[in-house]
Amino acid sequence: MSIFEQNLLQEKLTDVSRRDFLKFCSAMAAAMGLPLGMGEQIAEAVTSPKRPPVLWLSAQECTGCTETLLRATHPTLEKLILELISLDYHETLNAGSGHQAEAARVKSMTENKGKYILVVDGSIPVKDGGIYCKIGGKTVQSLLEEMGSQAAAVIAIGSCASWGGIPSADPNPTGATPAHKVLADKGIKTPVVNIPGCPPNPYNFLSTVLYFLTFKKLPELDDQARPKFAYGRIIHENCERRPHFDAGRFAVRFGDEGHRKGYCLYKIGCKGPETFNNCSIQLFGDVGSGAWPVGTGHPCFGCSEKGVGFTLPLHSPSRPKYITPPSLFTEVYPRKEGISAGAKALAAGVAGVAIGAAGAAMLSGMGKKDDDTKDKEE
Repeated sequence: MSIFEQNLLQEKLTDVSRRDFLKFCSAMAAAMGLPLGMGEQIAEAVTSPKRPPVLWLSAQECTGCTETLLRATHPTLEKLILELISLDYHETLNAGSGHQAEAARVKSMTENKGKYILVVDGSIPVKDGGIYCKIGGKTVQSLLEEMGSQAAAVIAIGSCASWGGIPSADPNPTGATPAHKVLADKGIKTPVVNIPGCPPNPYNFLSTVLYFLTFKKLPELDDQARPKFAYGRIIHENCERRPHFDAGRFAVRFGDEGHRKGYCLYKIGCKGPETFNNCSIQLFGDVGSGAWPVGTGHPCFGCSEKGVGFTLPLHSPSRPKYITPPSLFTEVYPRKEGISAGAKALAAGVAGVAIGAAGAAMLSGMGKKDDDTKDKEE
């Protein structure tokens, strides 16, 4: 069978053309900030006959992170779990339940020790011995310690797993703690990457997984263990309303003229100037421009930023550390409703100077003429 015939057969079996598949791999490379030429290397990792095992541990969470993953379209969830990875354990998506599901988890851990990726969804309650969240009779805290110590890498998906999220808000009755801290307190050295957001963009998670599959290591991280390709800049830098901020055009309250015209939401509590994420670039839902909170007219409330989301009042002023709101603004649009008062004053001043100069010249000329007449008479 020729290579061409093999490609045709593969397309029929997978219902995806080679061209579309390479486009997907190139798009993932671009999302991770990699050269487009890396698309072929990603394709090799994705088509490897051995799919990497993934175990998904659900703690104090709302299933929002799973919901956002369900809505991904490149790849779709079925392609992800049937062709790219082996999702061996996920309470929400498991075909089985109860003892059957727990047996699948233990089996995968035993067979893939040191090779599987552990995804942690939700914060870990540690107060009162961790009794506030249990699975199969075991506390989530003990499960995380057991599973995390044997994993190749841990991905904390969502703000709850990354830094505590909603469950950690005052007074934090369950002692909600991020996954990386629970592991560190037990001296577990498994590398951890945080994908904060409530929920995070699914492509930040998928890109991290594909990067790990391709290079057998985690992407470059910032000081909070977040991938720099997704969390390297504040939302404000690439916000579609940034020009209004620079020009001093702000909405002051919901429904006012500025809000209706799409002006900057800084004055009604937008936390974009202090929140690191790629929401304004990656967007949500694959429906095109505007599919993110600010695009729909609501200020960002910093859901992915520790110490901002679920900590500060929703519409309290942002505390910009990396930008300074301008106090003086150059006029963007020229006035068209006639001559301004300033222009009138300037014109009057210029006219006065011109009249004065003309009068002085006239008097000077008259004086000179009188002198000439006097000389002739003499």
